[in-house]
Amino acid sequence: MRKLAHVFVASATTLMTLAGCRAAPTGPYSPPSTLVRSTSEAERLTQLAGELADGNPAQAELLLRQALTADLYHGPAHNNLGVLFLNAGKLYDASVEFEWARKLMPGHPDPRTNLAITLERAGRTSDAIDAYRAALEVAPEDLAATQGLASALLRSGRTDPALPQLLERITLQGSTEAWRAWARVRRTRPVDARRDRPPSSGS
Repeated sequence: MRKLAHVFVASATTLMTLAGCRAAPTGPYSPPSTLVRSTSEAERLTQLAGELADGNPAQAELLLRQALTADLYHGPAHNNLGVLFLNAGKLYDASVEFEWARKLMPGHPDPRTNLAITLERAGRTSDAIDAYRAALEVAPEDLAATQGLASALLRSGRTDPALPQLLERITLQGSTEAWRAWARVRRTRPVDARRDRPPSSGS
């Protein structure tokens, strides 16, 4: 599932090379004083949660919390728990999880894009733009971040030299026809920033 506002990350062992993380964390998770990590169990539970996320988000949340009990430093579990919180409108909780995921997955754009979406919904457009840019620094070709950044720039009313190139790319490669049409219109005529709305996540 790769929607702009619902980016779930598949578990991957290559993302879990964080054996040096031993500092006492802050947040809702309280591992024992002697940290025992079970990354394989966290991966299994995260995968199960991804399969349930659309139909049974409460059960998916439970599984993700179990995954983080197994391995507090499992980045995809933090990211996906953040997506559940975002979908439920729990913006603060979502941002906390995306910050965890961002730090634990330094080469992956999804937590940064998800954090940007959360910041936008909280009315923090300037911070959201910075987060979208951070996602594109990690993965310059990431389409979700490209679309999000272009949309946020337009709604902010900013003049930005990168915007024409962003719109051109979306016109040619947008994730859906709705996004491609959205970009075509904004390349050819001005749009009132206060009324500009990007396509919905499912479009």
